Amino acid sequence: MSSFWACFCLLFCLEPPITSHEDIYLVFFCKKEEGFRPMHPTSVNGVDDMIRLGDLNEAGLLRNLLVRHKDGIIYTYTGSILVAVNPYQLLPLYTTEQVHLYTDRRLGELPPHVFAIADSCFFNMRRNKKDQCCVISGESGAGKTESTKLMLQFLAAVSGQHSWIEQQILEANPILEAFGNAKTIRNDNSSRFGKYIDINFTKGGAIEGAKIEQYLLEKSRVCRQAPEERNYHIFYCMLMGMPAEQKKILSLGNASEYNYLTMGNCTSCDGRDDIKEYAHFCSAMKILMFSENDSWEINKLLAAILHLGNVHFEATILNNLESCDIMTSHHFNMAVKLLEVSLSLTSIPDSMIMFASIMLCCSVFHQAIYGRLFVWVVGKINKAVFKPPPEDTKYVRQSIGLLDIFGFENFNKNSFEQLCINFANEQLQQFFVKHVFKLEQDEYARENIVWKHIDYNDNQRTLDVLANKSLNILALIDEESNFPKGTDTTMINKMNQVHGKGDVYVPPKNNHDTQFGIQHFAGVVHYDSKGFLEKNRDALSTDLIQLVEKSSNKMLKQAFQNELSSNGEIQLTVDAKKRAPTLSGQFRQSLDALMKTLTACQPYFIRCIKPNDFKKPMLFDRDLCMRQLRYSGMMETIRIRKAGYPIRYTFDEFLERYRVLLKSSLCDPKDFHDTMLELERMKELNEKALLIQRVLRGYKYRRQFLRQRSSALVIQKNWRGYKGRKLYRLGFARLQAKVRARQLQHHYQQKRVAAVRLQAQTRGYLARKEWQRKRRAVILLQTNTRGMLARKQTFLSAKERREEELAALERQRQSITAQEMVDDIFGFLPNMVGGQEGQAPAGFKDLEKQGERTRPEEVDLDDLPMVEDIPEEDYDDLDEYSFSKFASMYFQGAATPTHVRQRLRQPLLYHEDEGDVVASMTVWWIILRFMGDLPEPKLVQGQGARGLRGSNMVNNSLDPDLPPTVQTISEEDEILVGEGPTLDRPMTALEKLHSIVGYAIVRRDLRDEIYCQICKQLQENGNRSSFYRGWILLSICLGIFPPTERFIKFLQSFIRFGPMGYAPYCAKRLRRTVANGVRGEPPSWLELEATKSKKPIAVSVTLMDSRTISLPVDSSSTSKEICQLLSEKVSLKDTFGFSLYVAIYEKVWSLGSGREHVMDAISQCEQEVKRKGGQEQHAPWRLYYRKEIFTPWHDCKEDSVSTDLIYRQIIRGLRFGEYKCDKDDDIVQLSAKHFYVQHGSDCSLDNAKTVVQDCINASLLEAKTQDKWLQMVSTAHAQGPYINSRQKAAGVKAEVVDYARQKWPLFFSRFFEAAKLSGPALPKNKFIVAINWTGITFLDEKERRLLQLSYPEVTGVNTMRYSSGKTFGQSVSLLTLKGDFSLNAAMAGNIAELVHMFLGGLRERSQYAVALQEVNQDDPTFLSFKKGELIVLIKDDELTVGRGWIKGKNERTGKTGAVPIDAILVLPTLTKPTNEVMVISKNVAPERLWVKSREPIKQPLLKKLAGNSELILDLCLPILKYMGDYPTKQIQSPLELTDQIFGPATKDEALRDEIYCQIMKQMTSNNNRFSLEQGWQLLWLCCGLFPPSQSLLKHTQRFLESRRREPLAPDCLQRLQGSLRYMKPRKLPPHQVEIDAIQQNSTQIFHKVHFPNDMEEIFEVNTSTRIRDLCQTISTKLQLVSSDGFSIFVKTPDKVLSLNDSDYFFDSLRQITDWSKKAKSVKEGGGPMNMSYLVFFMRKLWFNVSPGRDLEADLIFHYPQELPKYLRGYHRCTKEDMVNIGALLFRVKFNNDKTQFVLIPKMLKDLVPNDMLKAMSTTDWQKPLLCFLSPKEMFDFFQQTSDPNFPDIVRIAISKQGVSIIHPKTKDVLATHPFNRIANWCSGSTYFHITVGNLVKGNKILCETSLVKTFITVLFLMLEILNFQGQAPHAPQAPQVLHAPQAPRAPQAPPAPQAPQAPRAPQAPRAELTCFASTYSF
Repeated sequence: MSSFWACFCLLFCLEPPITSHEDIYLVFFCKKEEGFRPMHPTSVNGVDDMIRLGDLNEAGLLRNLLVRHKDGIIYTYTGSILVAVNPYQLLPLYTTEQVHLYTDRRLGELPPHVFAIADSCFFNMRRNKKDQCCVISGESGAGKTESTKLMLQFLAAVSGQHSWIEQQILEANPILEAFGNAKTIRNDNSSRFGKYIDINFTKGGAIEGAKIEQYLLEKSRVCRQAPEERNYHIFYCMLMGMPAEQKKILSLGNASEYNYLTMGNCTSCDGRDDIKEYAHFCSAMKILMFSENDSWEINKLLAAILHLGNVHFEATILNNLESCDIMTSHHFNMAVKLLEVSLSLTSIPDSMIMFASIMLCCSVFHQAIYGRLFVWVVGKINKAVFKPPPEDTKYVRQSIGLLDIFGFENFNKNSFEQLCINFANEQLQQFFVKHVFKLEQDEYARENIVWKHIDYNDNQRTLDVLANKSLNILALIDEESNFPKGTDTTMINKMNQVHGKGDVYVPPKNNHDTQFGIQHFAGVVHYDSKGFLEKNRDALSTDLIQLVEKSSNKMLKQAFQNELSSNGEIQLTVDAKKRAPTLSGQFRQSLDALMKTLTACQPYFIRCIKPNDFKKPMLFDRDLCMRQLRYSGMMETIRIRKAGYPIRYTFDEFLERYRVLLKSSLCDPKDFHDTMLELERMKELNEKALLIQRVLRGYKYRRQFLRQRSSALVIQKNWRGYKGRKLYRLGFARLQAKVRARQLQHHYQQKRVAAVRLQAQTRGYLARKEWQRKRRAVILLQTNTRGMLARKQTFLSAKERREEELAALERQRQSITAQEMVDDIFGFLPNMVGGQEGQAPAGFKDLEKQGERTRPEEVDLDDLPMVEDIPEEDYDDLDEYSFSKFASMYFQGAATPTHVRQRLRQPLLYHEDEGDVVASMTVWWIILRFMGDLPEPKLVQGQGARGLRGSNMVNNSLDPDLPPTVQTISEEDEILVGEGPTLDRPMTALEKLHSIVGYAIVRRDLRDEIYCQICKQLQENGNRSSFYRGWILLSICLGIFPPTERFIKFLQSFIRFGPMGYAPYCAKRLRRTVANGVRGEPPSWLELEATKSKKPIAVSVTLMDSRTISLPVDSSSTSKEICQLLSEKVSLKDTFGFSLYVAIYEKVWSLGSGREHVMDAISQCEQEVKRKGGQEQHAPWRLYYRKEIFTPWHDCKEDSVSTDLIYRQIIRGLRFGEYKCDKDDDIVQLSAKHFYVQHGSDCSLDNAKTVVQDCINASLLEAKTQDKWLQMVSTAHAQGPYINSRQKAAGVKAEVVDYARQKWPLFFSRFFEAAKLSGPALPKNKFIVAINWTGITFLDEKERRLLQLSYPEVTGVNTMRYSSGKTFGQSVSLLTLKGDFSLNAAMAGNIAELVHMFLGGLRERSQYAVALQEVNQDDPTFLSFKKGELIVLIKDDELTVGRGWIKGKNERTGKTGAVPIDAILVLPTLTKPTNEVMVISKNVAPERLWVKSREPIKQPLLKKLAGNSELILDLCLPILKYMGDYPTKQIQSPLELTDQIFGPATKDEALRDEIYCQIMKQMTSNNNRFSLEQGWQLLWLCCGLFPPSQSLLKHTQRFLESRRREPLAPDCLQRLQGSLRYMKPRKLPPHQVEIDAIQQNSTQIFHKVHFPNDMEEIFEVNTSTRIRDLCQTISTKLQLVSSDGFSIFVKTPDKVLSLNDSDYFFDSLRQITDWSKKAKSVKEGGGPMNMSYLVFFMRKLWFNVSPGRDLEADLIFHYPQELPKYLRGYHRCTKEDMVNIGALLFRVKFNNDKTQFVLIPKMLKDLVPNDMLKAMSTTDWQKPLLCFLSPKEMFDFFQQTSDPNFPDIVRIAISKQGVSIIHPKTKDVLATHPFNRIANWCSGSTYFHITVGNLVKGNKILCETSLVKTFITVLFLMLEILNFQGQAPHAPQAPQVLHAPQAPRAPQAPPAPQAPQAPRAPQAPRAELTCFASTYSF
């Protein structure tokens, strides 16, 4: 008892309080071991997802559904499974707002909804590229059909195309429901068949088709219904909604008159309007392409079934046999008539003579007619909505399947149909169990996941008994059906024997009982076996088939076509043993196919729950719902979903999905939840999307600004024009007055000038006279004063004079000269800065005598120019580039351009890189300290005098223990140069200088900042010391790095005002630095000394003949300049290959003869000395001038100076071991030649010793004695041939040089470090590329050859730039016969340049070529040869290469003749090529696909199109024909050729790159000028149609940029950039107008545009002009107030069509003209033809149009367009208004000419509406004008079939208020649908459909008209306008007025009449010009 009171008290302590006994039941759980527990908080108000329930039991589930059902929330999640409770009422959950709300949302992000499941299907289909399916299950009446329709509506809405196919799929439901749904006890709209709708989507997510599969229609319902049930809906709808005249023809009455409709005593259904449903059914039939004849034939068969059901039979006895008679009946005769059979009362077949037989056969026949009619209807629907997939194997179709199948049924009497239905539900339950329980738990077990097995209700045993095991129930039924004597009793006996002992099968209670039971997953169901076999056989007797065969009803035969052969006869079974398939067998096959389809898809489940059996809202039957929850396994589902792992990705899938979140290359994402990752992913993607939006919005606002600016210019232009005209109207009098006034003014000015001159002379005379008087007085005063002072000076004491002298000396000491200040700044420099001092480098000591350097040749540094003069800047235009102006434009914040002594808050210029910002502040601090504007910090004890990192930068990078040089410092270093503790200690001036310069060298974006900081500190700097220090710093920086183009003019202007001596010096240094580029090292000591004296630097260069030449250099001098000066100095002509070398100690490296800075090399030498501990100002570096590389065509005879220098270099190389010979004899011969060169024939011993010392290396002298070498050299010299022949020494020198060139090519090479990026395999990927006259060699670090290439093996070379962050570089590609190599090299450009030069020179001098193709010529003038043969070229004046021919000799035949240049490949070689090169060249020659050819290619140029040879040939041939490169007999027009070229590419994006490549290929190496011009025309058209892909874009741009001299190249480049900017390519090939323009070499295209008032204008259009752009241009030119509402129309001979604003102008023209051509060609059966058309500009939307607001628009458009509509009677006007308007029209025609009144009776049709001509007499219409015509809303006639309450023919108007339906006669508005109520719309060929209100139960409007496209276009445009103005709240909204109508408005008072102005009087519109109501017919 105490426990009871405790529980009672607990009830009242709960929050919220318990209010019902059911809640009390849910509070406590009856577990004795646990006692009572309170309700979990989650069960109080319910949860969206039942996985989150705390009370995880049946009671908790039930309460959750109950609580949500009471709140009107019918949807609940169980993980990804949706539980839907049927509300039995329409809830506001299915509006367009809900569709948009649930689109693109993750499951669970919003409250549960069927739209969320549909969106998940759609999203996962597109993301995972996998088909989806949704299984909708539940009992009959649970809402499965409605859920299916909602899913379909959502998918159609998110597809967003408003296409006709979408509406066709949606409209299939009303037809299927009419034929397959019926009212049952449990459901008013019960599906009596199953259907699987497979919806197909394109790659972009748009619906492109669907296919419907139907399962097991309940045909028995046609003849029998249970009590309170109805037959199929179609019968009742037809009888209620069919017009009376049709019913009369079919002899139909009310539903109560027919037996088949009254068996259930229920002919009506609450909540269903059969009349309205029939209208929707008819509309759906039209949408799904059912013809009128199809509909009528269907009605005939349905009526025949009803009539047959009323035929009665009477049992009789005939010949002692049971028989029957057909009662005489009108129904029988009508049925025979409708079925079109010849059947009389006496022609009944013998097989049907028995009464029972005929009753059974009739029922079967009626069911068969209906069932086969249903199958035919489904097939007809599929024919309309199903689009077969294309044959293309690459085409991937995605689909979403929706399964809506009959629910589980358990009636009082269950028959064979219920067994099949419940079997299907068992299969679906097993599918659910398999996916939710079995597969999931098996996967956990496979992956060894710790998992507690969850028990669930598995119905596999039931399926085994029903269908899987041998001798299963369905098999027994089939077996017994195949026995002729089989009965229902024998069938049930067999089932008892086989399954009687099992627990699934429930046998009958006794032997006479015909009921057996099956233990289903939803409970036990008892089936009555009576009639099982007959229903399963589902067979028609042969007599009935013969009856159908004799019928003339085509629809009936089509329905029974499977039973009839192709010729209409009965099909005979070939194999007698082959039985007809039973109904259960067919059902099992279709069900198996369905399960395979579902298994291949990713499934979603919707569990529909029926809340009560009474079909009432807000009634929740707990027991019924609990039973459904139990057998559906929902409890187990929740448990496994709650405990399981719902997200299962493979690791690859996971990384592919979420790699955007990775911050590094490592990832371990297994611990993150999917939702969190999805949110993070969406966050990242949103950031990128916002970035894109920001750019696009900027572009949008920029366009808006440009439009506003253009409008402002228009206003200004018009205002100025108005002012000018106003002034002009003042007339000649004003001009005359001006002239006279000017003449008077001129006379006055002359008189005034004369008077002023007279006054000036007079005043001057008086002033001079007064000045003379005062001057004499002043002289007298000065004389007396000076005398007094002189006398006073003689009396000063000596002490005073001494004091004055001391003060003057003190003042003199305090004044410091500028030179002394400079000397003080450069105090760190020693008195003498050397360089080139000390001992010579190793190997070069012989060039200096006895340790002393050879005295250099004297030069005057001031007179000798360093380089050719650089033109000085024109300073006349620099006045506007002041530094103050630059500061005001670019300085940040409040920074001023003047001198300050404080630290900046931020850099002067803006920097994106944070490192640049920090470096800017550091540089500023150092500059202040360098200039003395800030004091140096005190040295902190212990800090030491360590140099800052900036000073360490100058150390050589050769030492790995020291910091890197400036050249090796990267901008990504963590510690910036000059930062850290360096600013906290004193720094020397040199350290500061190196820091500032180092920053500028490393950070290019910092250079302008440094110059701005220096200039700022120099501007208005009153401190003389700081001022000079700043100019010295500026002059040093100007020699190291240049400013950017943005600042260079301002810097030049600033330098002009420098102190004396610095302005020209700095200007010259700036010009030199800009010309030669930035330095790579800080300034050397030599430069600092030169800067101090402002004089050039003198450096000495030693030649190999021991001569030393002194040359002037500066900070910007390059090796090219030095080599140029040296060659001029020594008269060297053959300068190629001579380079400048720098040497120090044992190191020697080449500076080449290019852009290498000489002072950088000297700076590196000084750093090397410092690294070794020496003084860098005395670095012993040397400069040498040597031969580095030979050309392949080198000739020693061309330049003796060059030969002598090379000869000296070789002799030195022999002596010092640089050049080594393999044999002693070789070096002896070289020594002997040197002997002869030096001493001629003199063979003395002393000379021999000298030669041995000059030529023999020390190591060789050690190997053999000197005497031995003397003997060998003397003997060779004496025996030499040159002694006897007395050969000149120059010739011997040439022999030595040639020997060295041949012997040591590797020593005369140019070397480059490189790394292989791609190409054939090599032993190493990093190597040295050596280029010499023999070819290209790859060497490793030990100089071992990795690969050697001769020049004939090299086919091409090119370079490519790349950038990675702030790192820039180049790569070079070597195209060779051994493979293509891609190399990464710092000097890639030099490699390519050198190889290009060698290849070009060799080809120019080559005499050998290989044949690329076979040529056979009968004419001996031409040479015949085969492919791959060697052709020896003969270069003479007979044939010129410029004409495409050259003379050649066939090596094989020896014949000579003319050879076409295109047919051969000139080999880059001077010698006959080897056989290996010839073989490889022969095989490689066909690969020259990038040059012009006259033959069509056989394969595509792009690999991705491999295999499409025929398609590529179809593209290549037209290109060749257009360019004139392919002969053709039949002349094709350019339009036909361009269609063949560009047509396929506009449809297939993959072909666009191929077309670009083929056109550019034909333009490469094309010497035919006509062909080249035609190719440029094609490329011009192509660039405007579509851009190439990103991979080809840069190559196309490079192609165009490299041919800028071609007239069309710049325009092609501009069009290409435009096509990239517009992003949307053209849809159709070029129009004839475009082709005509480019063929006339005109890049401007003009088109004529007509206006409604017979005006016409010429406007410029281009390829990318859209309709809206052209409308804006026309509106601007016509000075219209706005272009809104106007559009372009195209008039063809039979139609006038409106163009879409977003389409391209020429695409629209092309589409319309092509369509008209095609239609005319089909109609007339002719060939190609020209189609004339006119382009009109007219008002399309009458949106916010007020007469008088825009006078131009009123006169040009409104009046001419509206008048024809008024005269047709489209406006509703009173008689008074019509009289006034008619009078106004008369005045417009004749002005005030009253003499024309007599014409009024004849022209009334032009003044009065046609429908009102008979309303009044002729005289009554003749009244004066009182008001002006104003446009009103316009409409047209439409035929509607959707609403029976409206007339069949209506008028529809689109106005600002919405879509209005108007009575055609009374013109009353029947209904108006606002735009925000329009949920969906679509259009077909002649139909348009609008859904208003709710997506499922909303009103539908279906109309038929020829104006479908126009109507939908206007509807869409109106929606766009209202959406833009914020008046249309949701997306599916409609446009405004129907193509020309204006929005309706209240009548306005007519304005006062006034005569129109003469100049702008509107002309009478042409009689054929009408309005939109007739499709803008002309």
